[in-house]
Amino acid sequence: MLQKTSHFMRQANLIGGEWVAADSGATLDVNNPATGLSIGNVPKSGKAETRRAIEAADAAFESFSKTTANERAKILRTMHDIMLDNQDALAELLTLEQGKPLAESKGEIAIGAAYLMWFAEEGRRVYGDLVPSPWADRRIMVRKEPVGVVAAITPWNFPSSMLARKIGPAIAAGCTSVIKPASQTPYSGLAWGVIAQEAGLPAGAMNIVTGSASEIGGELTRHPAVKKITFTGSTEIGKILLKQSANTVKKVSMELGGNAPFIVFNSADIDRAVEGAIAAKYRNSGQTCVCTNRFYVQSRVYNKFVEKLAEKVEGLKVGPGLEAGTVQGPLIDNNAVEKVEELIADAVGKGGRIVAGGKRHELGHSFFQPTVIADAKHRMRVTKEEIFGPVAPVYKFTKEEDAVRLANDTQYGLACYFYSNDLGQVFRVMEGLKYGLVGVNEGIITTPEAPFGGMKESGLGSEGGRHGIDEYLDTKYVCIGGLGL
Repeated sequence: MLQKTSHFMRQANLIGGEWVAADSGATLDVNNPATGLSIGNVPKSGKAETRRAIEAADAAFESFSKTTANERAKILRTMHDIMLDNQDALAELLTLEQGKPLAESKGEIAIGAAYLMWFAEEGRRVYGDLVPSPWADRRIMVRKEPVGVVAAITPWNFPSSMLARKIGPAIAAGCTSVIKPASQTPYSGLAWGVIAQEAGLPAGAMNIVTGSASEIGGELTRHPAVKKITFTGSTEIGKILLKQSANTVKKVSMELGGNAPFIVFNSADIDRAVEGAIAAKYRNSGQTCVCTNRFYVQSRVYNKFVEKLAEKVEGLKVGPGLEAGTVQGPLIDNNAVEKVEELIADAVGKGGRIVAGGKRHELGHSFFQPTVIADAKHRMRVTKEEIFGPVAPVYKFTKEEDAVRLANDTQYGLACYFYSNDLGQVFRVMEGLKYGLVGVNEGIITTPEAPFGGMKESGLGSEGGRHGIDEYLDTKYVCIGGLGL
């Protein structure tokens, strides 16, 4: 498998169809979070390399935008097949640089491929309109056209599938792209270049640059040839990119931070809620933007839920992602561990009670025990700050309206979850929660067929579903007169 993995592990930028180093020759080390050891390096690029990548994408757009939807769909289907044919190798590469269990990595590769197949078909359904004209001698048309060069900036927690949600619709719409993967997990991003080349995507239609986030991001937002920015990451960085993009009035898609509540009502199936809680909190060691940040449990079932959750959490196997049976890998780095420790110390200092975990794991490096904190209080930092780690604070509530109010008491509005077997309550709560994604009696709800996007400061626009490709299209109104009708 290692030989197959190395085939996708490129340590160079992809610009205009060529694999090249940074102009300075400088590199960035990439470390395996499970061992702390370097697994390789990638170019430390900046403005100049990014500018050439944009120019290559701009040049390629002229011809690529004129290809047919069927031609682009064929490329996407071929990319899909390459991913699934090499699922094990791509998953191993992902685990090596990111740390998540191999089973989760395989799932990430699979859903990434599914996004490609979805958009291969959606690209063939980009319909315009013929609008009834108010003038007898004119006809009105509405066309959908590719927006142009797309800049895609992605995070380290899902380094493959986050790009699939951007690459898929960009190619389907006829856009070209410049990709900036996270410096901590660049290899899964660079692997997309190998996949694209093998699938026959024209040179320059996809460019990938690694290196300085500020220099690369600054050039992407400044350059007038870039017509759209699509970013997944923190709200803080998203706001910076929005401000920078305003100068050239770029189209933007922002999938930003979250503070997901998970509500368990008295009527819930508690065992099902606990299973959903494990999935919604501890997947990828709690390092997802849709991970539960706050558990609100109604008073009558509070103790039962905490007891069952703690029991399940203590049974989770922590270990290197490539080790059989591992369900929780390491955190991405020591900074992440220190942040988790700070949040736990704050919670305990304000009355929280640790009922599972709470410490660094005996494996060392950046491994951390899956943790449950009972008796959570709203003055704790975990109430407002995104944890991004395997820590579950559990709050008690009495009334339904209190749960909805507390769940909405945040600037974020990405994902939320609740468990109830009361049908009227399901509709009341679903309608009252101000979130872009709502899971009812389910802990994992992401799928290519549905839109993924947040409200409030969690972002702008949607990825996935039939809505996802609209973010990569411009609408053009055409009025044809002088027809002599």
